[in-house]
Amino acid sequence: MRASASTTASGRLHWPQVRAPAQFHPEPGFDVKHAEQSQNRDKAFSQKRTELTGGVPTEASFGAFRLLPTQFLLLEGGKPVRLGSRALEILIVLVGRAGELISKDELMGRVWPNVFVEPANLTVHISALRRTLRDGCNGNRFIINVPGRGYRFVAPVEVSGHEALIDV
Repeated sequence: MRASASTTASGRLHWPQVRAPAQFHPEPGFDVKHAEQSQNRDKAFSQKRTELTGGVPTEASFGAFRLLPTQFLLLEGGKPVRLGSRALEILIVLVGRAGELISKDELMGRVWPNVFVEPANLTVHISALRRTLRDGCNGNRFIINVPGRGYRFVAPVEVSGHEALIDV
């Protein structure tokens, strides 16, 4: 909208007073609230990663795989393995407590804290994890399901950063 001048009784031009915008609007498409939420989400993710990796060794090897929890990375033969973040979080929890039965509720609480998710989400990510690890192929066995109770990581795990060798 363009401001236009009007003529006063004395013949002088009168320009309407234009007010400065009440609120600064950054570039189009930039959402300040979204940016703040994104920063908060990044902090929460970083905190969750620390919680997930707390007490977990800096490196765990099993089969042809090396898990680097603090780097949030799974390697096979020295090459990064493509794996979704939730599946990787599940793997970190399972490997961190290899040999122990971890209930579905505990896994979901660790991977999706303060969020309600259907148990089917856990099943989908466990399935993706098994597919990636080729669980059940060539005699490899990594994750077993104890129906109605939870999951257990059953492969022998060699850890670095700790002196113990976990062999289940």
